[in-house]
Amino acid sequence: MAINVSVVKHGTESSMSLVRRFSKRVLGAGIVRKVKSSRYKLRQESRGKRRTSALRRVEKHEKTEEKERLGLIEPKDPKRGGHRG
Repeated sequence: MAINVSVVKHGTESSMSLVRRFSKRVLGAGIVRKVKSSRYKLRQESRGKRRTSALRRVEKHEKTEEKERLGLIEPKDPKRGGHRG
């Protein structure tokens, strides 16, 4: 994504007009738009990380079911966000 934008000061050009020209070139190149659009994007999790988290969820679900069968905890009401299946 390296886009180089450069301006050279002309003879008696003031610093403010140089900065203004540079800003216009940056806007024209679309650099600001690209940076703002990618600002809050997150990388996709790796396959291994997704797999381990899924395995952890399954394991936790199985432990909860086991405790419910043994009567150690109260079963959750499916109408109130309990089990999915």
